[in-house]
Amino acid sequence: MHVAECKFVGCHHKSCAELPLGLHHPLHPIHPLILFDGYTYYPEENENSKCKVCKESQIEYTYRCYRCDFNVHARCASLLPTFEAEFHNHPLTPFWKLIAFTCDLCGIKEDKGIPYLCNPCGLSIHSKCAYFPRRLEVVRHNHPLHITHSSLELHESDSRFCRLCVQKVDTRYGLYYCSKCDFVAHLNCAIDTENRADINFLELKDGENKDEELDQSFELAAAYKVKKIKEGDHGTEIATEIEHFSHEHDLKLTDEEVHNNEKCDGCVRVISPPFYSCAKCSFFLHKSCANLPMKKRNPLHQHPLTLRKNLTRCDACYQRCNGFFYDCDSCYFHLDVQCSLVLEILTHKGHKHQLILSYTSFEQSCSSCGAKRNLVFHCTSCEFALDFKCATLPQTTRYEQHEHLFTLSFAAEDDSS
Repeated sequence: MHVAECKFVGCHHKSCAELPLGLHHPLHPIHPLILFDGYTYYPEENENSKCKVCKESQIEYTYRCYRCDFNVHARCASLLPTFEAEFHNHPLTPFWKLIAFTCDLCGIKEDKGIPYLCNPCGLSIHSKCAYFPRRLEVVRHNHPLHITHSSLELHESDSRFCRLCVQKVDTRYGLYYCSKCDFVAHLNCAIDTENRADINFLELKDGENKDEELDQSFELAAAYKVKKIKEGDHGTEIATEIEHFSHEHDLKLTDEEVHNNEKCDGCVRVISPPFYSCAKCSFFLHKSCANLPMKKRNPLHQHPLTLRKNLTRCDACYQRCNGFFYDCDSCYFHLDVQCSLVLEILTHKGHKHQLILSYTSFEQSCSSCGAKRNLVFHCTSCEFALDFKCATLPQTTRYEQHEHLFTLSFAAEDDSS
């Protein structure tokens, strides 16, 4: 395991135990550097904790000069003559001088940096960029993405957008790419923990399906047992009475209209036929909500999600939900029914262009409510964006005892806003 991956407190890695307690380094030849546990010396990140090589202030093992406030991570201080990058065919040689250069992989200009050089190719990259994996998978795409840092013949488009953050991509530099689908992603977007799938490609053989059995059975597990059925049109079977996991009594299917502003106990929206209801108490379920699978995958999360019923807050729209939601067994992630059904590419009546799901490390403003979110549906043609709360608003709703339905409007009828 690489030094950067260890937990430093109580670490038992053989490589960490064999680190020299001091060394002379070409970046700081005038004084020796002493090994420190970064957590002890820098309990909080600050400017002095930044590494002179990678410019990051991650708290880990570090070599430090007392006199000059010079600091370099143990992983960045390696004096190996060459480095084998996973994505490149030739060894890379560190140039141990602080110089100005532009990284050929990420495109960032450095006033004072240490490039890793490939003599046969003329490649010049940051030390941290040398650790990008050759291929990876993101939760919002079905195929592995391969890194490219050369002039591959991509499908020509008027403009290229990262399919994860929906920001422009400079194809002169490195990116992650799926040639089957013409799917493009920024390097940092693809390796972000919010986007990256939890797969070790070094252990996965080419062509092997990582979850073949799970994929086949995932959406087949129903949330109810059928008690009674009838034959519908064209010989189809219709479940007229079911036992649903969310309710103690059996539910019967009906096509009748409801006039008491009753709501579905699954999606918590106005009930409309066809729906299942309980003859003993006021419990209603849209037929579509009753048919929701017990388990499913969603592009917003890297783990499988399980259908549950409880009071919680959705991590997409940030609204409290007392109906059905999907929950992750591995971590604290919750998704209500409406947000779980939204596609990555959204056609919305409030905007003339298609909107694409966008996750960014910086917050973006919703054009409807003004809330700032990392996760929005973004337009590639203009600056229009919608957060999940506004994107999933129902087209019609009722308000208290008002006799008529209210219809969602996208512009004020007068200057009252």
